[in-house]
Amino acid sequence: MLALALCAAAGGLLAGSFLNVVAWRMPRGESLLLPGSHCPGCEHPVRPYDNVPVLSWVVLRGRCRDCRAPISARYPLVEALTAALAAGVVLTNDGLHDVLLGLVLVVLLVPITLIDLDHRIIPNRLTAIGAVAALAIGAATDLGGVPQQLIAGAAAGGFLLLAALARPGGMGMGDVKLAGMLGLFLGRDVAVALLVALLAGTVVGIAIMARKGAQEGRRTAIPFGPFLALGGVVALMAGPAIVDWYLSTFA
Repeated sequence: MLALALCAAAGGLLAGSFLNVVAWRMPRGESLLLPGSHCPGCEHPVRPYDNVPVLSWVVLRGRCRDCRAPISARYPLVEALTAALAAGVVLTNDGLHDVLLGLVLVVLLVPITLIDLDHRIIPNRLTAIGAVAALAIGAATDLGGVPQQLIAGAAAGGFLLLAALARPGGMGMGDVKLAGMLGLFLGRDVAVALLVALLAGTVVGIAIMARKGAQEGRRTAIPFGPFLALGGVVALMAGPAIVDWYLSTFA
């Protein structure tokens, strides 16, 4: 299991490097493949040996080799985070079905979070790819579980849709689609993801109002996608245990 986790972490490092590109280029409508990686300051192509996840940033001390322009620390942090999440999926899930769903979900949630934080949008392309991938994995590895995936996706998306309709402007349709996608990946554990997202969002909202005052705090726009992503990760790593504890305690 440890060897598999290390392999997943290595793959996560490589995936994280590409996800940085996705988070930067997709909302700008740029190609994800061309041109290759280059410095945004001097536009010099990044050499292969300067494109090693995390390590290259450390060796270059966070600066471009050619023009010495600073390179954001977000790049190695995203790479390391993706590696840690990928390893976590392998360590906390059993069976090909759950591991595949978990790895694909992580790869989607990372750029979704970054893009929503930067641009306040959740690209339809990512949630659509996620929905198709979740159903394809389900059909290939656990065909009997696909109805549960569909029910969970419809329930989670419908729940946030009602919230969006009840308070226009408070919840975007991108959040609704993301919740539906989470249901397809997580099944019944999506309830844990929604609960964690709502609790985390509430805590952050209260903290902002405490700092800025109730009136100004209510006007502060907070993207909900990152909270849904956090809930998705918690449900992915510990959802079954939380659901089983709840059912055994309160049911």
